[in-house]
Amino acid sequence: MMHTLGKLGLLALIGASVAACSPSSRPGQPILRAEPGSQQIAIKASPEQVRQTLVSSAASRGSFVIQDDPNMVIIENAMRKANPVLDQEFGESSVGERVIRVRVRFSGDRCNTRVVQDLALINNSRTPAEQSFQLPGDANTMQSLQGLKSNAESTSGCA
Repeated sequence: MMHTLGKLGLLALIGASVAACSPSSRPGQPILRAEPGSQQIAIKASPEQVRQTLVSSAASRGSFVIQDDPNMVIIENAMRKANPVLDQEFGESSVGERVIRVRVRFSGDRCNTRVVQDLALINNSRTPAEQSFQLPGDANTMQSLQGLKSNAESTSGCA
């Protein structure tokens, strides 16, 4: 499956997501757990700086932020073109949109935020026929996490 998805460049559509996971010892911060297929990264910036960078990046790319919380951002990218390969692999998205959903969770303190990213393909988004398929991260999605890291750290004031 990943070979097919890699060939399609499907995960490259995600572009501005983040990843990293580690328990936090800071009171009030959630403990993050990475599931199989998730990607992780440590960022020298605050959770708020990571959140702001994610939201800003999504807006600049035209992606939709469907959830914006202090420790989690969920971004969707609609796939508007027909894709027979995805239809065969995951079934048709015949009564709603097909989207890539990126869930980015983060926890930490002023200069040390752990981030974890989970990806899913959603058929028939926001309909009673909605189906979700977990996707593993790949080199393209890790590259987008590195971009998030670079952008958040460039404005964080952390060494």
